[in-house]
Amino acid sequence: MGELGALSERYAADVALFVVYIREAHPEDGWVLSDNREAGIALTDPTSLAEREAVAETCAVDLRLPWPVLVDDVDDTVARAYGGWPDRLYLIGRDGRVAFRGSEGPSGFKPDELGTAIAAELGHP
Repeated sequence: MGELGALSERYAADVALFVVYIREAHPEDGWVLSDNREAGIALTDPTSLAEREAVAETCAVDLRLPWPVLVDDVDDTVARAYGGWPDRLYLIGRDGRVAFRGSEGPSGFKPDELGTAIAAELGHP
């Protein structure tokens, strides 16, 4: 996972990283990507929590994610509260406040900006 993996290793003693799996970005019953079809990825958007959990688990295994994966409910409560679709980086401070909110991905998915925010939050130069 490149830069996120490096951040995870650098701040392992101070920061817990999680992936929050939200709505499927490119389901067969929605915006289909030809790259997904070529790779044999063909998912419908889950309609139950159990289905979403199964898709999230497959995603975590296939991508070899080294972090725990949390799963948003099918009402998209987390995605609506945080504006996480299609992907976004957040830093939640120890006091529960949003200390950093990255821009919408994929172009706004910038782990280096998250790293700067983590260092500032921890008081590291």
